[in-house]
Amino acid sequence: MNQKQADEVRQNVRSSYTEVAETNNQGDCCGVETSCCGVSDDTAINTLVSTRLGYSQDDLNNVPEGADMGLGCGNPRAIASIKRGETVLDLGSGGGFDCFLAAAETGEEGRVIGVDMTPTMISKARNNADRGQYNHVEFRLGEIENLPVADNHVDVIISNCVINLSPDKQRVFQEAFRVLKTGGRLAISDVVASTELPDEVRNDLQLYSGCMAGASLIDELQDMLSAAGFESIRIAPKDESKEFIKDWAPGRGVEEYVVSASIEAIKPAAGCCGSNYC
Repeated sequence: MNQKQADEVRQNVRSSYTEVAETNNQGDCCGVETSCCGVSDDTAINTLVSTRLGYSQDDLNNVPEGADMGLGCGNPRAIASIKRGETVLDLGSGGGFDCFLAAAETGEEGRVIGVDMTPTMISKARNNADRGQYNHVEFRLGEIENLPVADNHVDVIISNCVINLSPDKQRVFQEAFRVLKTGGRLAISDVVASTELPDEVRNDLQLYSGCMAGASLIDELQDMLSAAGFESIRIAPKDESKEFIKDWAPGRGVEEYVVSASIEAIKPAAGCCGSNYC
C-alpha cells in the first residue's frame, strides 16, 4: 500500500468513526451497514453485543452511560492482568469503555491513557470521564502509528478491534514497543485473517472501516511483532467469533476469511533482542 492509499484508508476510517461518535447511527452490525463493529444507540443492543464479546453485566453497569457503544471484537482486559498502580494505554479508545474498566483495576494510584485519532470521539470520551469523575483517566488525540506517549512509560497496552484498521501495522507495533516499559505487555483483541483475503474484500473501503478488509494473516502478525522486538508472542484465534462476524456484512461471507483473536506479547526485560526498531 502506497502513501496515498494509506492516507485514503485513514481518512475513510476517521470519517466513519466521526459519524459513529456524532450520530450513533442505528444497527448492530459492522462495515457495510454501520461502518463500525456493532455500534448502536440502543442500550439493549449494545448490552447484547458486549456480553457476546466477553464483558459481564457488572462491567456494563460500572461505566458512564454512553461509554459502551457496542464496539469491538473481544475483551482485551480479560488477558491484560492489570494491577493496581499500573499505567495502561488503550489504542483506539473510542468512547472510553475499556479505559474506564481498566481504571477500576489500576485504582487512583495508577493511570489510564486513551488514544484515538477522531476528535469527536475524544470529546465524547472526555465528557464521559467528567461525568464518571475518572480523575486518573485521560484521552489524547493522536494516531496509533505515532503515539503521543513518552518512551518506556506504560506497563500494559490494550486495544479492541483497532489495529486491523491501520494501514501500517508494523509502525503500530514499533510504537507500542517504544512506549512500553521493559517487561511491559501487549494485550489485544483484534480481527485476524484466517486465510488470504480475496481482492473484492481487501479493496473494499467500507469493509476496511468495518474491521474486516485490513485484517492480517496470523503469521504476518507474528513476524511484525517479532521484528518490533516483542517476545512470548501468543495469537489465539476464536472460531466462535464467526457467529457475530457474519452479521457485520450480511451476505458477504466475511466470516470465511476473518476471525477475532487475542494477541499477547512481552517487551523483553533486558535489551532489544534483535529488534530492527531500537
